[in-house]
Amino acid sequence: EPRGPWCCLAWTLLIATMNSLVFLLNLLLMFVIFTVVLLPTIVVVYFGFQCHSQVLHSSARYCKSVLDDNSSSALIILGFVIMSPLLVVAMAIYCSLARRLQLLVCFQPCSLALYKGGPCCARSCNTQLKAWV
Repeated sequence: EPRGPWCCLAWTLLIATMNSLVFLLNLLLMFVIFTVVLLPTIVVVYFGFQCHSQVLHSSARYCKSVLDDNSSSALIILGFVIMSPLLVVAMAIYCSLARRLQLLVCFQPCSLALYKGGPCCARSCNTQLKAWV
C-alpha cells in the first residue's frame, strides 16, 4: 500500500540517513585499514624525502650520518615499489571484513520509502545475502 506524501518524505530522509551512516562506516573502516597496512610505505617514503638534499634536506643526525642522497633515493623507490602489493593486501582485508560484517548488504533502496513496511535489513537482504556466501 503506498504511503502518503509526508510519510514518504520522512521515510526517504530516514533511508538516506541510514545509507549515509553505512557509507561513512565503510569509509572509516577503509581509511583505518589502508592507513595501518600502508604505514611501512608511508614511513619509508617520508624518510627518503626528508633526507634527500634536493627535497627537504633535514638537519637530523640520522640524515647526516646514515642517509645520503643515494640511500634516500633508494628509500623513495623502495617505498613506491612496495606500495602496489600493500594496496592489494589492504583491499583484500577491507573486502574480507566488509563481507564478514555484511556492511554492503545494509544499503537500502529509496523505493522502500514509497510503500508501507519500512526498511528492514533482515527482510530485504535475505535475497542479497546469498551473493556474499
